[in-house]
Amino acid sequence: MQKILDKVEQGERIDGEAFLRLEREASLHQLGFLAGAVRKRLHPDPVVTYVIDRNINYTDICISACKFCAFFKTPEDQSGQLLSKDELAYKIKETKALGGTQILLQGGLHPDKPLEYYEDMLRFIKATGIHIHGFSPPEIHHFSQLSGLSVTTVLKRLIASGLDSIPGGGAEILNNRVRRELAPKKCSADQWIAVMEEAHHLGLRTTATMMFGHIETIEERLEHLQRLRDLQDRTRGFTAFIPWPFQPDHTPLAAVRKIEKTTAVTYLRILALSRIFLDNFQNIQASWVTQGPKIAQLSLFFGANDFGSTMIEENVVAAAGVRFRLSEQEIRRLVSDAGFQPQQRLMDYTPA
Repeated sequence: MQKILDKVEQGERIDGEAFLRLEREASLHQLGFLAGAVRKRLHPDPVVTYVIDRNINYTDICISACKFCAFFKTPEDQSGQLLSKDELAYKIKETKALGGTQILLQGGLHPDKPLEYYEDMLRFIKATGIHIHGFSPPEIHHFSQLSGLSVTTVLKRLIASGLDSIPGGGAEILNNRVRRELAPKKCSADQWIAVMEEAHHLGLRTTATMMFGHIETIEERLEHLQRLRDLQDRTRGFTAFIPWPFQPDHTPLAAVRKIEKTTAVTYLRILALSRIFLDNFQNIQASWVTQGPKIAQLSLFFGANDFGSTMIEENVVAAAGVRFRLSEQEIRRLVSDAGFQPQQRLMDYTPA
């Protein structure tokens, strides 16, 4: 065990076996110390970044019917919505008035809308001058299937219409056993990685996520992180990694399985292990949206160097009954109170 601890402290890469041993045997204090050392090596200055943006869900109509989602509506559900251009314009105007620099644009896998619909949406939004961080890999894979076009062609058309970067949503756990059970209609782990790899080759920067704490094993969490690290070795296209725990309330999965909410200690352990293992990721983001402000503040001592978004609007986690809200001023205060310097950023982590 000491050899592993020394290896991390010296800035050397650990393998999967060492990761599993740290997960089993290292104390919370040890993991925090190691993750903090990695963070300080990558970010010597005590700066913690954040971005001002809004999560716009353009539709909640979705054919994926993921068992962990409390947000989606089936196509037959009359309460399902598609945002109008007037609604989009209002949300963007409000975001910019609050100092927002980007929107996070995501939605359900709508069964009927052609690729041209999304191209038109992008052109409309782009005309406002805001950065579009939009369409996770499952959406892009869905567009490809509906249109009969390759992922490459779909991405090129979306870029031409105004897409600036891609969020890491829809990753859940990048293991096909887990995905077959939780979301059999969503793209596979290999397809998720393939979309991201092609996006990177086309010059798009993307983020990566992991939703843990449901039916996956620790070995499957490791597989997820290994897939991300391997792709980052190939492309260097990821800007950040964001892990967050599954929120079970009001979800179909929780209705058939008794799944306890992930504890703060487990969250901090996974956050630290991610910071240690993902040595080629420059940035790790805290998840105050699921953990609340105090645990997110503590995350800064477990490897996180980014406080995420002000999240002017958030609907998916809120549908599971979790409704934390923070203003820019509150984020800056939390960061400062933890002994760090807050810095507003853009998607690519350059200062705003």
